[in-house]
Amino acid sequence: MLNEEFIDLLKRLIRAPSVVGAEHSFFRVLQRELEERGANVTWYEGVLVAQGSDPFSTMFSAHIDRHGLVCTGPNEFQYAAFVSANRTDLLNNSVSEQLMTKVTERFNQERVYAYEPWSGIYRGKGMIRNGYICEFRNNLIFEVEGLEGVVAGTPVAFEDTLAKNGDRLEGQLDNVLSAASLVHLFSLGFKGTAFFTAQEEAGKSWRYLLEWFRRFGGTTNRLFVVDTSPFPDIESANQQLLVLREKDANASFNEESTALLQQLCEEIGFSYLYKNRYVEAENAKLVATGQAPNSLGSTELGRIIAASNGLVDGTTLQIPTTGYHTMHESASIASINAFLMMLQSIANLR
Repeated sequence: MLNEEFIDLLKRLIRAPSVVGAEHSFFRVLQRELEERGANVTWYEGVLVAQGSDPFSTMFSAHIDRHGLVCTGPNEFQYAAFVSANRTDLLNNSVSEQLMTKVTERFNQERVYAYEPWSGIYRGKGMIRNGYICEFRNNLIFEVEGLEGVVAGTPVAFEDTLAKNGDRLEGQLDNVLSAASLVHLFSLGFKGTAFFTAQEEAGKSWRYLLEWFRRFGGTTNRLFVVDTSPFPDIESANQQLLVLREKDANASFNEESTALLQQLCEEIGFSYLYKNRYVEAENAKLVATGQAPNSLGSTELGRIIAASNGLVDGTTLQIPTTGYHTMHESASIASINAFLMMLQSIANLR
């Protein structure tokens, strides 16, 4: 069974909007939750930093932005991640984009609401009636009923709640699940540092994080980036409790840190999978049948390692999920429990 305090926290956080590019109001919510747990919280552009009494003992990072829409004109709404990234079209060069072009119709009939980006004040509700790729703009456009009076620049969040479905939790878990886990660590006496970054889904979060390390980082910046990891169905997601990576499309991860995670998994008895090996094996099958291979994925950690010239290094720990980038993303309770136990082990809290 999951800790009740953690479940209550996750329910509160998943109800607070955090559309990519408009995360300020969610930072306010996080600040309150963290300070109630004794953390020292500091805001910087694009990153909220929570620290305990020994900040360089262990460092975790989780992005806090979630997918949503943004009003771009009278009764016109676009996919916020592409607007935030200043993208003018879809290039289909990432896992996220490949999936989004396939699942656009999944957002039809989803309930949404508009909010003020700084305060989080509610500005009205609506429903997505249609989603399509505009042939002129080559971007995702949504038709929303009920928000006709919303002005350009207003973020529109999906109406999201946490649901329990058998042995799985459902909701827009990417990446509020990881953020809630890091907040919960402070309830358990965490003394290190937790970074909460904005605009990861737009490919920008690593810049904010790197700026912090350039100003305040020490000589050993071993960073553990936590996130969810998509699988095509529950059967494949349930093959392992946790997901590790040796690399992504941008860089190789720290071998020592990755080996530590594997060692902890084996000592505790948690099943795990290396996602890069999984994708490479699937790609071999695709290539053999004449199909194009998939990307290894582009992560916050890979970007910061590639750009930091050795200043920042580390590895990643992820929860296997299904229903990627939808309101029905799900993770098994067993995986979430394993994830929380691993965070405690990494931080020497167990």
